[in-house]
Amino acid sequence: MPPTNTEQAAILVVDDEISLRNTFRIFLQRAGYKTVIAVGSFTEAVKAVSSQMFDLIICDIVLESHSGIELLRRFRQLGVNCPVVMITGYPHVETASEAVRLGAFDYLAKPVEKEALLKTARLAIQQYHLEQAKHVAERAREQYRLFLETIFKSVSDSIISVDASMNIMKVNNAASVLFQQLQLDLFEGGNLTAILGKSQGLQEVSGDTIRVIKTGSELTDHRLECFLDETCKVLSVCISPLGDGTGKPVGAVLVLRDMTLKEQNQISEKTYLHRIIGASPAMQNVYLLIEKIGRVDTSALITGASGTGKELVVHALHQESARRDKPLVMVDCSAIQDNLLESELFGHKKGSFTGAEENRTGRILQAEGGTLFLDEIGDISKIMQLRLLRFLQEKTFYPVGSDKEIQVDVRVIAATNVDLKASVENGSFREDLYFRLLIIEIPLPLLSARNGDIELLTYHFIHLYAPRIDKKITGISEQAMALLCQYNWPGNVRQLEHSIERACILCQDATISTEHLPAEIVQHTQVNQATTLPAMELSNETQTDRIHQYTLTEQEQQSTEEIIAALTKAGGNKAKAARILKIDRSTLYRKMRELHIDIDLFTS
Repeated sequence: MPPTNTEQAAILVVDDEISLRNTFRIFLQRAGYKTVIAVGSFTEAVKAVSSQMFDLIICDIVLESHSGIELLRRFRQLGVNCPVVMITGYPHVETASEAVRLGAFDYLAKPVEKEALLKTARLAIQQYHLEQAKHVAERAREQYRLFLETIFKSVSDSIISVDASMNIMKVNNAASVLFQQLQLDLFEGGNLTAILGKSQGLQEVSGDTIRVIKTGSELTDHRLECFLDETCKVLSVCISPLGDGTGKPVGAVLVLRDMTLKEQNQISEKTYLHRIIGASPAMQNVYLLIEKIGRVDTSALITGASGTGKELVVHALHQESARRDKPLVMVDCSAIQDNLLESELFGHKKGSFTGAEENRTGRILQAEGGTLFLDEIGDISKIMQLRLLRFLQEKTFYPVGSDKEIQVDVRVIAATNVDLKASVENGSFREDLYFRLLIIEIPLPLLSARNGDIELLTYHFIHLYAPRIDKKITGISEQAMALLCQYNWPGNVRQLEHSIERACILCQDATISTEHLPAEIVQHTQVNQATTLPAMELSNETQTDRIHQYTLTEQEQQSTEEIIAALTKAGGNKAKAARILKIDRSTLYRKMRELHIDIDLFTS
């Protein structure tokens, strides 16, 4: 900061006449200027301004070896910007003009009177201090502006300022990114009303902003849903009036915060959750549901095709819950005959039916304090559906053959790979039980919909199975990985796991190759590649190979008639149909998908 009083001002007097420069120094010091330095040459003057700051320089225009004009020019080259008063005994127009051009404050002619000197010095220093204060204020204002600009650009919230006509004055980087995600073209100079009018979820923000500008009252934390494709963003909108210092709003500032951002960031880097593996967006949503549902003690329904990992989700839910140290009891409803399922779940007393030779504790009581998982719940009978509904509602039950009611504390998680809603519509599943189970649903994606997870799972299974069979397999070839990624995986993760286990058994080297993969995977990919080529580009030999590949695929399939007959006989129960066909249930599911057989047509 420049000095603010006479005592602090520093003055340099330059004159080759010692008597004159001493006279000037005495005048100035007696007037209150404590720091007055007097020198007699060009060189001494340059040395003085190079080592000290001055508030005023009084310089004779005629020096021994140089002129005062040359010295003034040198001062400007050195960046000296304090006022300079020129003294001369022979004033003329050219000299005065050059002095003014170089920025001299004033021009005094000899003999210089004391009062004229002191008045000129006082005015020069006052003006200099005012200019210095102005520069300091301007620098501070610019620094503050840059500070606000930095905050404006770096803040994670979206900030938009508009004038009274809703024209956009300023937007920060976060706002530009957000509106790009919302597929809206946001730009400075554009009209915010017109831009928001293209978004169904944000249209009312325009009216809110106009009301804020008119009333001067701010709007805080107004939460809106914005839909983009299949995703939904929840935005918190705050609008504040922008004033001009007189209390009258001349615009508004909008602050938009993406409330979904925090949750997305929390799961963005997850590649696994407990025993579940997957980094795809589809699995990130599953992780988020598990973490949220695991914390609450309510029933849940897991839906998804066979092999998508329903049991792993149950384990994850149990581990995320407060019941993690209590039992997790698993029941496969489709693997137990209807007449035995009641006893399996609720237990029975000795002698309650033929073969009941001793008391039995049911699975529900075994799960006391913990979690009961009912897999394939869509396959249970109507009678069992009713008993299960009563248990879910009252958390009490009667063992078979007992009239003593037992109360338990059990969380029930169910799973199914059938469309329960369709089963409700056709009458094979109770609607009240359906909605009781459907408090929270966790839908599991098909493996083919889990972009990028096949490679991750493949290496996981290699590292899992290779050591078990004492193989030193370290990876898989690019060609083999490409085949795995191109296959549609009707059996989902379970099928991939079995395929990699098989490949590890067959592989004798460190790398799994295409020859170690199941024929159905290799042939399926080859067929798809062949059918994508134009017919005119296929040679006769290629066409013959393609027909042969289709023939091989058909030879592996159970005939449509046999599957339909088994499903009809089983009343649409796929577990029973699989037992009739003497094949694995997952194999039946795969064949039904391949043959496009609708289960609803065979459900009683």
